[in-house]
Amino acid sequence: MSQVARPQDTTHSPRRLEWPLDPGDKEGQSSEALAPKPGPGSVPRVARLMALAIHFEGLLRRGEAPDYAALARVGQVTRARMSQIMGLLGLAPDIQEALLFLPRTQKGRDPITERDLRPIAAEPDWGLQREAWRRLLV
Repeated sequence: MSQVARPQDTTHSPRRLEWPLDPGDKEGQSSEALAPKPGPGSVPRVARLMALAIHFEGLLRRGEAPDYAALARVGQVTRARMSQIMGLLGLAPDIQEALLFLPRTQKGRDPITERDLRPIAAEPDWGLQREAWRRLLV
């Protein structure tokens, strides 16, 4: 699929946003070839959501998506859920990084959920966020 994010004549056709699933790098090499082989277990959902929030923020900054509502439609989630996901961007950068590199869940439920992080992300003081994050980890 080619990348399509050009404005269309909306008087005759609905707006359509498309993004490549595997764009590859600048030399044409697939991102699969560059990624390490996954280990056992699954990537925690909150790590995937954090990565999505970062990706979506990039789409918004580059103008490839007009707003959260468009992203919600493409992702087939409610605008409220999109706001919850994007709320992860309010976390201190080191907490965001820690989320991206959480260890894989070997069995059972993920130990940290997006819901656990909402009150932390709502705190504007990164120092207080870090204290709450440390409490969450114990």
